[in-house]
Amino acid sequence: MSIGYDTDAELERNDRGAGKLNDYAYGLLARNKRIRLTLAGSDACQDELQTVLDQAGDQIETAISPRTQAQDRDDAPIVVRLFTGRRVSGPVGMVPRGLESVVDENLRRLDDAFGAARIPVEIVRKRGQLRVQLLMGEVRSKLT
Repeated sequence: MSIGYDTDAELERNDRGAGKLNDYAYGLLARNKRIRLTLAGSDACQDELQTVLDQAGDQIETAISPRTQAQDRDDAPIVVRLFTGRRVSGPVGMVPRGLESVVDENLRRLDDAFGAARIPVEIVRKRGQLRVQLLMGEVRSKLT
């Protein structure tokens, strides 16, 4: 089952993010190291993404706080910022609808294991736009 498409009608079709809940096993860990999750809402953040790409190179990670109980109750979107080693960017997208629990659970596990909840990221160009992909499979590698 694909999550992200047709769930955020206010976003352009190509900007709704992508990911599959079936890519995650029991406990919401990625099934393999190739699993990626593409953020939604990145069209409005192209300038910020280009700045991050110019300044950071390859070592980019998320700067996301796990959702509070109030945010979870209200089903608030998880806004993603990037950590480049020197600074935290402005918002660059949000976790696609339906996959918030996957990201939140993996952030909590990373925080418990390492004291830093940072998911590795790759910025890619698709259809002429920059997109942010969370490397969820690499999180699995760190945790197992």
